[in-house]
Amino acid sequence: MARVIAWALICGLALAVLAGFERSTRLADLTAQSERLHAVASQRVDQHDAHLTALSAIAVAGVEQRPDLFRDVAAAIMQFYPRIIGISLVPLDGESSLLEIGINEAEITDVIRAAVNRSTGTPVLVRYPSDRPAYLIVKRSPNSDAARYGLALVIDAAALLNGDSAYWTQAEASRWLALPDQTLLVGVDSDGPAPHFVRALSSGTQPLELKTAIRMTVSDVLPPGRVAIVLALIALGALALRAIGRQRAKVRAAEARVELSGLETRLSHASRVNALGEMASGMAHELTQPLTAILAQAQAARHLAARGDTERVAAVLDDVVGQTRRASEILARLRTWTRPRERNAEAIDLRECVRVAETLLAGQAAELGALLDVAVPSAPLSVEGDRVELEQVLFNLMRNALDAVAESTGARKVGVAAFLDGDTAVIDVSDTGPGIRPDIRGRLFTPFVTTREHGTGLGLALSHRLVERAGGDLTVVETREGARFLISLPLARTVREAAE
Repeated sequence: MARVIAWALICGLALAVLAGFERSTRLADLTAQSERLHAVASQRVDQHDAHLTALSAIAVAGVEQRPDLFRDVAAAIMQFYPRIIGISLVPLDGESSLLEIGINEAEITDVIRAAVNRSTGTPVLVRYPSDRPAYLIVKRSPNSDAARYGLALVIDAAALLNGDSAYWTQAEASRWLALPDQTLLVGVDSDGPAPHFVRALSSGTQPLELKTAIRMTVSDVLPPGRVAIVLALIALGALALRAIGRQRAKVRAAEARVELSGLETRLSHASRVNALGEMASGMAHELTQPLTAILAQAQAARHLAARGDTERVAAVLDDVVGQTRRASEILARLRTWTRPRERNAEAIDLRECVRVAETLLAGQAAELGALLDVAVPSAPLSVEGDRVELEQVLFNLMRNALDAVAESTGARKVGVAAFLDGDTAVIDVSDTGPGIRPDIRGRLFTPFVTTREHGTGLGLALSHRLVERAGGDLTVVETREGARFLISLPLARTVREAAE
């Protein structure tokens, strides 16, 4: 039963696809033929403007003296352009002679005069007052408020569309042509198919609206011969699939084993590449800080030596040595970044870490005109961790805060407060900068996410990891102004035991 249902569903789907394809093909053919008809008709109506211009020039030049010249030119135009079935020159004063060439089956003198009165300089389109599918294009001559004549061409709208393609002779195809005011010229209003193609002719003076459609029956969208071919192909396909099914099962099992092996290899390689990339980016990011300090201190030592102040040079060189050792320690830790290692924690007073970061950033704060407001308790805040890593974390947070307040037009302040909260040491770093955009707040500790134009997006990610390595947590706190980060670290065991 399940196979019968599956067979029926497949056949139904195939027939639906066939019907959709046939319908799309017929509509595409209709669109192509309609585009071609539209281009031809647009080209033809543009020729009418040239005829009106030529005839108007003859009329203004002296039609009263040479009416035969006007008639000859009009007859020649109608001979070469059979869709123009009549030409009329109507004097507006009612005294001069009326010139009519071609059909005169309807009284159009008053129609032409009324159209001239409505004209503002552009030709006026009017339905021809008879059952013939034709329209008038009326122009005043000369084309000004001092016009003396109304010049009109009678255009056979059906001839405007005929002779382009045999496609339109089939009974299923329909086409309509209407004036801009929707007065129908070609075609009849009926309950037939809705127009698929609707577009005005590309003419500034005769934007007639062209509509086309095609009627499709069930046999049109599902031709019996093609239906039989589709069903036969489905049957053959089912038999072929059944024959090769068992063989494919064996092949799939072998391919799955190969794919699994290859996937494991690719994942292993990708993991190594990512680890190397993170380590290299971290080295470049973290070494910038001590190297910058070394450069500044070396420049200061050179200036002091030039002035002969050797006593102060020694102190500066001691700082250079300290920063060099600091860079060496950073390299030693980054070399083990992607390798698991045992933590070699020691008791650290967080107040000293805050003072180190404050000393390194005091110069930058002075250049920005920013206030570094540092508040630490009088009693030690002892935690267990890596001194260099925690100094790096504080340096990163305080430097980010200074970069943020540099964009502020108001008060530039960076606050650092260290305090005890139960068994936890807390450091609060805040600033008066523009704050953190909501769209990146949730990804703030993700590598390579940054708000600065030239930022690496590694500082906060590294800081978060280093704090977690020390057994603590780094969080961002909602605030009305600027940004605020909290570092929470458990107190050292000896301190907790003494408190208990």
